[in-house]
Amino acid sequence: MSEIIFLIEDAEDGGFIAKGLNYGIYTDAETVDELRENIRDAVRCHFDDNEAKPSVIRLHFVRDEVISA
Repeated sequence: MSEIIFLIEDAEDGGFIAKGLNYGIYTDAETVDELRENIRDAVRCHFDDNEAKPSVIRLHFVRDEVISA
C-alpha cells in the first residue's frame, strides 16, 4: 500500500475530525497542524511493525458552505 486517505471535516464544537477511508482510524484536533501530527501518530499505532505502512497520507478536506439564494 502506498497511501492512505483521510476525510477531514469541521467538528461541531470547533476543530477538525479525521476519518481514515477503508480503515478504522479516527482522530481529532483543534488546529490543522495538531491534526497532521495526530493523524501521523494514529497511522503509526494502527499498523504493526510487520505490516506495510503507507508511505503517503493524503488529507481530503470537506467543508459545507451555505450561501443565500
